[in-house]
Amino acid sequence: MENLKFRGHQQTDQPISSASLPVVLSAVVACVLSVLALPLPAAACTNILVTKGASADGSVIITYACDGRFHPHLRQRPASDHEPGAPLEIKNWSGDVRGVIPQVEHTYAVVGLMNEHQLAISETTTTGREELENPEGLLHYWDLMQLALQRARTAREAIVVMTALVAEHGYRSTAESFSIADPNEVWLMEMVGTGPGGDGAVWVAMRIPEGHISAYANAPRIRQLPPYDPESCIYSDNVVSFAVERGYYDPASGVPFDFSAAYDAPTQQSRRYTSTRVWSIFRRAAPSLDLDPAFHRGEGGAEPYPLWIRPDRKLSVADVMALMRDHYEGTPYDMTRGVDAGPYGTPNRWRPMGWEVDGERYTWERPISTQQTGFSFVSQSRSWLPDAVGGVFWYGLDDTYTSCYVPLYAGISRIPESYTVGTIKRFSWDSAWWVFNFVANIANLKYAYILEDILEVQRELEGRFLAMQPVVEQTALTLADSDPGLMTEYLTQYSVGQAEEVVRRWKALGEHLLTKYNDGYVADDEDESVERGYPEEWLREVLRARPDQFHLDRPAAEETDLPY
Repeated sequence: MENLKFRGHQQTDQPISSASLPVVLSAVVACVLSVLALPLPAAACTNILVTKGASADGSVIITYACDGRFHPHLRQRPASDHEPGAPLEIKNWSGDVRGVIPQVEHTYAVVGLMNEHQLAISETTTTGREELENPEGLLHYWDLMQLALQRARTAREAIVVMTALVAEHGYRSTAESFSIADPNEVWLMEMVGTGPGGDGAVWVAMRIPEGHISAYANAPRIRQLPPYDPESCIYSDNVVSFAVERGYYDPASGVPFDFSAAYDAPTQQSRRYTSTRVWSIFRRAAPSLDLDPAFHRGEGGAEPYPLWIRPDRKLSVADVMALMRDHYEGTPYDMTRGVDAGPYGTPNRWRPMGWEVDGERYTWERPISTQQTGFSFVSQSRSWLPDAVGGVFWYGLDDTYTSCYVPLYAGISRIPESYTVGTIKRFSWDSAWWVFNFVANIANLKYAYILEDILEVQRELEGRFLAMQPVVEQTALTLADSDPGLMTEYLTQYSVGQAEEVVRRWKALGEHLLTKYNDGYVADDEDESVERGYPEEWLREVLRARPDQFHLDRPAAEETDLPY
């Protein structure tokens, strides 16, 4: 198991190979440099990876839900030429310069977390062993994502770029799982630091087999390593030897080496927090598997879920968007049911997730869709189309359930202004994030009722974007033949125009909801206030807790109309 190099590939300043990988997003306290104005450390995310053989139209699709209380700023970086070896500043998320690395001769254009070659990258923080964080390393995971998008054309090239950079400059983050996608392939890479004074990182990367999907949620999922194969599984020279050196693995035990067990072994608690999300994605994509909840409930001896599965049917972009909008509906863990969901079935649970009553510890469920999402995306990469047209960065702000994904094409030259401004410290109608957040918070007033109003607009807009996609792209292809510059402007105007129209619609929706559901009443079509009260199921829960306080004997109840 030694000398486990990415054979056949040498690091250069220029890209060197081809591949593709879908990516998923989410981070709890912050986000990545290529999406946000400033990078922030991540702690919670959910990714879905879909190979082209598992998608309905042959797209490679990945997702990312970046979760946490922060205000994201979408960023677009143009392609640029540089003096080779010129100093490139690496900054902390505070903006302070942490170090310098050599710049490459040419960097590619990037929109959010997709570049001009349809390469997309997302991540999920897996924490790992605390002692393996290296404060002396230069590059955080978000630095690696940004640099790979600017320097690589394919998923395989991105892996080469990222691993070569940490080998040369050091890895500063804890443990991270990366989803990397291009128009042809999907790879996942797990990376762990080597601790203070250590060199580089420990890592493994595996290609998702065609026709399959995978999912990640804040836990490493690669276990036993197959033989090194540049086409399907590659890893660092030190992946086993470092674990032996640090006492994480004993070769004399007779137990096969397990990457996850060595570097970030799951606990009963962590399985609840992470694996429930993976289970829910898989149970919706492949109900026929009937996956046992025992593992994500932390039961001893339960088998971990497979690293990838074949879905019962091929997934469309709309299907994948739907998977990102999940609160375990229809399962015993349904967050829209029960007394904990309140009278109107809200799936949101206010932090902290863990709590204590009478000396006993408890935790809320952690869903895929959460009120703490800063942004999310669904990336679409297609091999049969020119890069400018084939790559679509479907971008949504705030909670995935109450947001709207807008199509931003890989070839656009600018991005919507409202997605680039604002701060969490001050509300502003000029900020798209605040507009979506406003609607999401109103929904909590009477979730079960209000949600339908939101979904009606969401379905209309997303349905229109998906329906218009063939027409928009055929027009772009026609323009590409005669005037590539005009094609770029056409895609830019379409992407920016639709995004800003969504923000206008969402602002109007928020104002409408605030008046329709005001002071506990619901306005009907004639703007008359209707008393909707509370669901009987919830009233029964109230009476079970305090059966006498609210009781009226029958004569009193009959004689009093209680007009207040």
